[in-house]
Amino acid sequence: MAKSATGKWVSKVGASGGSKAYKKTRPSNYYATLVIIVVLGLGATVLARYDYQHPAAAAVGTPPAIGTTWFAALNVDVCGESLPYLKSDPASIYGLKVQANNVIQISPVSAADSGSHATLGQFAVEFPGLVASSNVLGIPSAAGVANAATTYRNGQLCPTSSKYAHQAGQVQYAYWTSFSQTKPTVTTNPSSIKFAQDMRVTMAFVPKGVTPLPPSTATVNAMVADQASSATTTTTAVTTTTGVTATTAVPTTTVTKATTTTTTKKATTTTTAKG
Repeated sequence: MAKSATGKWVSKVGASGGSKAYKKTRPSNYYATLVIIVVLGLGATVLARYDYQHPAAAAVGTPPAIGTTWFAALNVDVCGESLPYLKSDPASIYGLKVQANNVIQISPVSAADSGSHATLGQFAVEFPGLVASSNVLGIPSAAGVANAATTYRNGQLCPTSSKYAHQAGQVQYAYWTSFSQTKPTVTTNPSSIKFAQDMRVTMAFVPKGVTPLPPSTATVNAMVADQASSATTTTTAVTTTTGVTATTAVPTTTVTKATTTTTTKKATTTTTAKG
């Protein structure tokens, strides 16, 4: 019996789809496509999650505005050795201040320390007794006053007890703008270093050619913890405000019901008296 046109078309499609050549190539192409889709999907998910948790990283180069709260990790390297942490001053009225573990809180409060003015140089201006210029690095005492024993100038020799004993040192500043950056950017101008969220920065006095030491792991961990705590506090505050608004509406409903009940009772009393 002759096959209909439809039957011939179905047979042709079946033959082409089930040929030996197709059966040999379909599995590899099919599974390779699935692998690519899965990899791209996972990559997009990871990137989106990172951007959500690190909003500053998603907007590289955006300076901190008034109302912003960022954190940075700090270190002071003198001739190959990290000095003790700067004294924390959380009550400072300025927008750039030191917290525990050498973490810098970046919370601009005026035009002087916001936007492009939120720099390491401005931080030195706002921290009592700290001197940071292109040729002098002065670390203050715990009382917040200049200390000659920890003031270093270009050309001065490193202390005898240091790693680079008797070598001439120079003031320089190193910074890392991301966790993936292994080699820092080095400059002699602290005002050229604009703060960014999760930045690591080192004020140093070391011989020429020596890479300053980065902030310690303890300081970096504290910076990350402070950033997470700041985000959690902001979210909690918003939730509390919403709860107060809902509670305020309850007394209004109760008063309305009471008024309706009283009116009904008066109407009933009047009817009985007429009878």
